[in-house]
Amino acid sequence: MKTVGILGGGQLARMMVLAGTPLGARFVVLDPAADACASHVAPMVNGGFDDAPALEEFASRADVATFDFENVPAASADSLLQRVPVYPNPRALGVAQDRLAEKTLFGELDIPVAPFAVVDNRTQLDEAIARVGTPCILKTRRLGYDGKGQFRLRSAGDADAAWDALGAQASRVGLILEGFVDFERELSVVAVRDRHGGFRSWPLTENWHVDGVLSASLAPANVTDALAEQATSHARKVADALDYIGVFALELFCRDGELLANEMAPRVHNSGHWTIEGAETSQFHNHLRAVLGLPLGSTRMLGHACMLNWLGSMPSPEAVLAEPSGHWHDYGKAAREGRKVGHATLRTDSVDELACALERVGEALGRQEQVAPVVARLRETDAASEATNG
Repeated sequence: MKTVGILGGGQLARMMVLAGTPLGARFVVLDPAADACASHVAPMVNGGFDDAPALEEFASRADVATFDFENVPAASADSLLQRVPVYPNPRALGVAQDRLAEKTLFGELDIPVAPFAVVDNRTQLDEAIARVGTPCILKTRRLGYDGKGQFRLRSAGDADAAWDALGAQASRVGLILEGFVDFERELSVVAVRDRHGGFRSWPLTENWHVDGVLSASLAPANVTDALAEQATSHARKVADALDYIGVFALELFCRDGELLANEMAPRVHNSGHWTIEGAETSQFHNHLRAVLGLPLGSTRMLGHACMLNWLGSMPSPEAVLAEPSGHWHDYGKAAREGRKVGHATLRTDSVDELACALERVGEALGRQEQVAPVVARLRETDAASEATNG
C-alpha cells in the first residue's frame, strides 16, 4: 500500500492516520510544531510548510500528498505537485484560501451568498459599507479561520475601529466586507469526490458556534428534503468545478428557507467528526479512499448523532463513556485556552434517546449551556414527528 503524506500534523491528520491504518496505508506528516499531535501516530518531518529541504524530504517519503490544514502555502502545494500527486489539487486549495476567489466561484455557480465588496484601503471601506449595508463583517481574505481575522460592524460609525483592527493586514492578505446574515441555522454539507468524478455526501449537519469556533454538530439536520437536496447540489457544483478529489465541507447559512454559502473547507472537517461512529464510512476513511484511488464507501447514516467539541482542556471522560452511545476522542494536545483538544460523539437510534443522553452528559460535566441548543432542536424535531404521525 502507498504512503500518504499529510501537510499539517494536527488532529485531522491524526484521525486520518487512525482511519487509514486498517487499509494498510502508511503515513508521513509535515508540520512546523515538534509536538504536533499526529506525530504520536505517524512519522513526522519537522519543518515549515515553505521550508524547501523539509518539503523535499517529505516528498521523497510519500507516494501521494494531502492536507489537514488549508493555509498551507499554495506555492508549496505546487512544488510538491512536481514530485507526487496532490489531492485536493492546488487550485482548489488556492480558491478556498481566498474569500474573494471563493465568493466569486460561488457566484459563477449560481450559489447564493451574502453581499460582499473588496476593501483595499480606508476609503474603500466606507464605500463598501455604503454598498453592502450594516450590520456587516470585515474579514481578512486569507489566513482567517475559527473566527480569527474578523471584525463585526454594527453601524458605519464602527468603520474606524474596524480599520484599526484589521487595516494593517490589507496589503498583506487583503480584506473583504461581507453583509451580516441574520440566519436561523448554520448548516454544513460534508462530501467526497473521487478521481473518476464519483460524488457522495453525508446527511446535512446542523452546527452551533461560540465565538466563531464550532461547539456542537447534530446529524441529520431536521430540514426538508428539498433543502437537503439543494445543499448537496451546491456542494456537487463546487466539487465538479474544482475537479476536487477528497473530502470537503461547504458551510451554509439558512435564512427564511434559503441557503447562502458562507465558505468551503478543502479538507476533512470538524462538523463531520460524527461520521466516525455515526456513518457507514467516516469522512476520514472516505478521504483516504479518494486520495488512494479506492472505491468510496457508503455515507449512509446510522441513527442520530451529536458531536461535542472540547476546547481549552479535556473534561473528565466518565460521563460520556458511561453512555452506551458515548464515544471519546482525546487528541493528545496540551491544554491551552481556545484550543481544540478533543471531542465526544453520542450516537443513538432515536431522537429522544439522543436528547436524554445529551442532558445527562451536560449535567454531569457542567456543560448544560453547550448541549442546551442541541437538546432544544431534538425536542422540537421529536414533537414535530409525533404531530405528523398523529
